[in-house]
Amino acid sequence: MSIVVFDPDSTEDVDFKDRMRHPAAADPAGGMWLSDTEPSFIDADALRKGRLAKLRGWMREAGYGGVVLFDPYNQRYATGSRNMFGYFLRNSTRYFFIPTEGPIVLFEYPQSYHVSMVLDTIDEARPSKLVWSSVSGRDDETAGPFADEISELLKKHGGGSMKIGLDRCSHLQALALERRGCEVKDCQGEILAVRAVKTPEEVKCLLASMAGAEAAVAAVREAIKPGVSENELFAIMYGEVIRQGGEFIETRLLTSGQRTNPWFNEASGRKIRPGELLALDTDTIGCYGYYSDFSRTFRCGPGKPTPYQKSLYRMAHDQVQHNIGIVKPGMAFREIAEKAWKIPDRFVDQRYTSVMHGVGMHGETPFIAHAMDYETYGRDGIIVPGMVVSVESYIGEKGGREGVKLEDEILITETGTELLSRFPYEDEFLEPQV
Repeated sequence: MSIVVFDPDSTEDVDFKDRMRHPAAADPAGGMWLSDTEPSFIDADALRKGRLAKLRGWMREAGYGGVVLFDPYNQRYATGSRNMFGYFLRNSTRYFFIPTEGPIVLFEYPQSYHVSMVLDTIDEARPSKLVWSSVSGRDDETAGPFADEISELLKKHGGGSMKIGLDRCSHLQALALERRGCEVKDCQGEILAVRAVKTPEEVKCLLASMAGAEAAVAAVREAIKPGVSENELFAIMYGEVIRQGGEFIETRLLTSGQRTNPWFNEASGRKIRPGELLALDTDTIGCYGYYSDFSRTFRCGPGKPTPYQKSLYRMAHDQVQHNIGIVKPGMAFREIAEKAWKIPDRFVDQRYTSVMHGVGMHGETPFIAHAMDYETYGRDGIIVPGMVVSVESYIGEKGGREGVKLEDEILITETGTELLSRFPYEDEFLEPQV
């Protein structure tokens, strides 16, 4: 009897010539998605090629011969590829070599090459040199073979440049590349700057993702009643996100009653009582891998909001609306901070961490700090058309019984802004005080 020796590192079964095309990828227009949760009004081919062209344009301008991408968000941006996303957020064992010009090489988890070779943005798949190396205590052994392969690719396809960008990795890999003549740069910040301005197809993805997140929040709102727990409501929100074709929720920010103050408590088994506030933040990686980030605060009935609840809500609403109203293309980040809604003194200590922040495949650049925090967290920059930002508010005083969280997502246009999050506010909180 002959014994068949299986080599998990072999790629002999990968048909690069026919590119292992999935039947769904046979669309003559080249725009078919690989999932029936992704509607056809997005030109997936244009989406992938547009993002890759932007990335390579920056690489060319900055003099990079290539980049190595470990961050699953950057991998997806550059190629459209997704594989065991959550796993690779914590395990830097899957990576891409992307030259400024030339073939894109995926270094993949063994036996999963077929997941991404349906994409025409990827030219070749090879086994990762780093699989299980940390778990096995073999990082010292794998850094050399990793660097050998990457440096050879850079020499061949880097156009004469040995400058290579790494978005994240162990220092062992960086040092090994330097020993082989590479000029290693941390390029994560630069890539985020490239991603900050969205292509038209990306905006469509953000709109579709938002629709799914809004459906999830609507399901939560309908389920609020005395005795339901925060965890039950969070499960409803998460389930609806998945049902809508979304992927996961980054945080567990859904709290009630006294747990709404201060902000950033996480969903728990606490059961909601009549008359209490329920506040949530979506923080959703939704359809197409695009982020949806808006916040709402509701009240558990029966009855009406108290005057104090209404005052908190009105201030949070005023803060969001004022800050949306001041934003214009060409405006400096610092100017936005200086013109932002002035937080009343008793709410300053528990202010939200930013006036607004960028949105794309997750919470991104730009981050616009409050004027009082600008020297600590702020940075200089200009708001430009194509950026998408979420405008934040949290109003809750130190030692207060409850707090209100509101937030909306907007697109910066050539002439102003466009509201992307359309979930309505609660009329009962905005009625004039009697």
